[in-house]
This record gives sequence, structure tokens and C-alpha cells, in this order.
Amino acid sequence: MSSKPLRADARRNRTRILAAAEEVFAARGAAAATEEVAAAAGVAIGTVFRHFPTKRDLLGAILKDLLAELSEKAREGDLFEFFTRVVTAAAEKRFVVELLAGQGVEVEVAGAVGSLSGAVGALLDAAQRDGRVRADVRLDEVLALLGAAGQGALVWSPDLRARTLEVIFAGLRG
Repeated sequence: MSSKPLRADARRNRTRILAAAEEVFAARGAAAATEEVAAAAGVAIGTVFRHFPTKRDLLGAILKDLLAELSEKAREGDLFEFFTRVVTAAAEKRFVVELLAGQGVEVEVAGAVGSLSGAVGALLDAAQRDGRVRADVRLDEVLALLGAAGQGALVWSPDLRARTLEVIFAGLRG
């Protein structure tokens, strides 16, 4: 794709393609074809390929949007809400990780969480100032816990996710 800004119709198409891709891949997994994404988005396959030349590019864009959304959410909530959102998003969007892994791309949730370190650091500072998190908890520890919980969420049941978060939160509170 060129570096020129997208026209309004191209931006709308890109948004529709990404939304459709999330739905199609979540429902059908790696077996889903790019043609199915195009049909669900109501665009021609050439339009999909103009925006995303490969399935890997499309999945990478979904992951990038998810990280941007999580960064924005980090500015709105508190540490515990954010932790829950990360784990929930990892579980709901596991198809992105699975599909990227199937494309030969190593995706590690911990690395993705690490890219949010500034936002997480601000949440941790606020929680410690308010006395909701122990003063001796460090940012690297919180990032490690987020990464591990996010990675685990790819395989954990909803009940195990909830119980694991309770254990983590109790440890942060001390």
C-alpha cells in the first residue's frame, strides 16, 4: 500500500474489511479464505488485496488495532480493569495468534503487552498512590503477569481465567 492518505471510501472499505475479517476468522479459524472476508465485507477480493496483500498482513492489522484499542482503554480505567480487558481480549482474539502462528509468524502475548508499558506504568502508579496495589510491586512484574495471563487465556476456560485473575489481584493488593 502506498504512503498517500486513504480516500474516505478507501478508509471505509478498510474498516469494513477488518471488521469482517475478525468475524470470519473468529467463526471459521485458519480455514477461512480471504474471499470469505471480502464477501462478508461486501467488497471485491481485489479491494481486500489492495489493503492487505496477504492473510498475514490482514491478521497483523487486526492485532495492531487490538493493541491500539488496549492502549486507549488503559487511559480510561484502572489497573485491575485493564488487566481483565487484556486477558479477555487475548481469549476472544486468540484466533489472531493462532492464525499468525499458522502463517509461520511467532506471536507472543507478552511482547504485545510490553509495547503497552507506558500506559500500564501509569495505571500502576495511580493504583499505588491510591493504596490499591502494594508499593513494592514493580512495572516489570506487572508486565510479566499480564503477559503470562494473556498467554494463558489462549487456552484457559472462562472459569480458570476468572479464578487466575482473582489470585493475581490478591497478590497485587497484598
